[in-house]
Amino acid sequence: MNKTIAIIPARGGSKRLPNKNTLLLGGIPLLAHSILYAQANSAIIDEVFVTTNDKEIKKVALQLGAKVIDRPDAISGDLEPTITALQHVMSSLDFEVENCVVLQPTNPLRPKNLLHDCFQKYQELKIESLFTVTRNHQKFGTISNNKFSPFNYKIGQRSQDLEPLFFENGLLYITNSKSIKKGEIITENAFPFVTNHIFAQVDIDTQEDFDYAEYLFKNS
Repeated sequence: MNKTIAIIPARGGSKRLPNKNTLLLGGIPLLAHSILYAQANSAIIDEVFVTTNDKEIKKVALQLGAKVIDRPDAISGDLEPTITALQHVMSSLDFEVENCVVLQPTNPLRPKNLLHDCFQKYQELKIESLFTVTRNHQKFGTISNNKFSPFNYKIGQRSQDLEPLFFENGLLYITNSKSIKKGEIITENAFPFVTNHIFAQVDIDTQEDFDYAEYLFKNS
């Protein structure tokens, strides 16, 4: 039987927020939120894998019942793209994978039914990949020679009249195994699944990001 697996890429050695993947958010390690989310969706996800180069992250993952793929140092650097870690996981398995759900530990808060709704759309459209996006409501511009040039609006335009723009929020990705093997997470025909939930604003890279996630966790 072809399986759908979850892969959680959790590299050690974060510089801006040291040991962020094991910091306690709501009383449990940051990494745990993504593992528990995957496990809560066992109707979709057959197995949960954490790919890491860090002993403490590995310990947390195993305690929670996830399987761990030890990531080689050669693909654990700051500039290494996520796709190489996913490909390494796939090449390490002894069974066929049909679909891969990628859950980033730095996006720990997700709407309860998000994966269910996304996977349903993914299967319905019979596409290679899907990723989550959120509507932007900010006025962007560039600065050159001390001059601000509006990018997505005209000076004086109301925010509610902006042309719709969306950002990749990182909450989850679904990709078929063939695309992962070819080096793609978001394929050319990827479906952008729109979710405007406040959790889409959380992407932890700094202490301020972590504090905001803590606030939302306690008050949602």
